[in-house]
Amino acid sequence: MSARIAALAPSLQPSERRVVDAIAADLAAAVECTAQEIADRVGVGRASVIRTAQSLGYDGYPQLRVALAREVALAPAPEPPDDSPMGSLRAAVDRFARTLPQLTAALTPADVERFVEAVDEAPRAVLVAAGLSAPLGLSMAMRLSAAGRPAEYLPDTLSQLIAARSLEPGSVCLVISGSGANQPSLDAAAAAHEAGAQVLVLTSFARAPIVEHADIALVIPAVSESFSDELVHTSRAALALVIEALVEQVVTRRGTRGREARDAALRLIGGRLRE
Repeated sequence: MSARIAALAPSLQPSERRVVDAIAADLAAAVECTAQEIADRVGVGRASVIRTAQSLGYDGYPQLRVALAREVALAPAPEPPDDSPMGSLRAAVDRFARTLPQLTAALTPADVERFVEAVDEAPRAVLVAAGLSAPLGLSMAMRLSAAGRPAEYLPDTLSQLIAARSLEPGSVCLVISGSGANQPSLDAAAAAHEAGAQVLVLTSFARAPIVEHADIALVIPAVSESFSDELVHTSRAALALVIEALVEQVVTRRGTRGREARDAALRLIGGRLRE
């Protein structure tokens, strides 16, 4: 339930956003509320609550309540508050740990397999990432290259656009965009699509504009417990974790080639280390 809210919240209507923000703010309390009680709490009509449940992929509000009850029942007991720096650090880590089961909630085995296959088999791969997603683009390019799957990442967004437009059919353009609405990334994805390349997208929101350009889109919900919190404490930790796992799958798929390339990269790294 929390994963669906995180992935779909930006695409909801204003009244629906008010409903999901109220639910996300206190899941346990929302379980005990009827559709009318939720409607009265946020100042919308009962029909808006039902429509929100349907926008989140449920048949109706009763099915949404069941999903909420399941999530609340499986959640670990909260730790007593501790406002010290160490306590705040532990709380942040605990919040992230609670979101881990959600990271793959919007993924399907078929999409992940197609994604890994496309990355492995493409003659050329260009990474597109800007803003807070830029470090992830560099990291993924380095990890893929170390696995014997050369990947290009240029930090300048104009250079990314030019590289994306120069791709040929069969190549892939890997776009990483947490928001899914970064204009330079949208432009590069459109250019790659026009060039005939496959566009592979990693984003946090299922109905983000970037998804419209994607041949394959993997949606990894943000680690924050509400959409409002994600805006204030923007994090790419969830995307980083999934990217590492995807690269491992590329290495596995490449078999001996992948392992030998990684061993060679590790030897180079080892040669640069000093006591």
